[in-house]
Amino acid sequence: MTEPIPAITLLPASDPIQEGRWLQQNLHQWLDSQFIPEAVNQKIAERAAQIFIRQRMEGENDLGSLVLAIVTEMQAFDFSKSFYGEFAIANAVSDILLESLGIDNKCCGQ
Repeated sequence: MTEPIPAITLLPASDPIQEGRWLQQNLHQWLDSQFIPEAVNQKIAERAAQIFIRQRMEGENDLGSLVLAIVTEMQAFDFSKSFYGEFAIANAVSDILLESLGIDNKCCGQ
């Protein structure tokens, strides 16, 4: 029988705004490094960080819930000038946070 993947819970936010700035900077760098740097990448990172900050201020600590909130709310973002979409952004946020926690996010020993 397969086991469910355990939830990943962040520590309660001591400074959600600082966390959001850190996330915005790292997400922007990630976006620019994946394809060509685009002006819209700053706006994407800014919007994702705003969602993250609000969620953290509301007491959300579950990584899965944070990712779902980003997917849901980024659906309203205009990605027409970008290579990305809401799922790519939410996955990148997840990867960035997992890496910061020292959690290997690679599957199957890759």
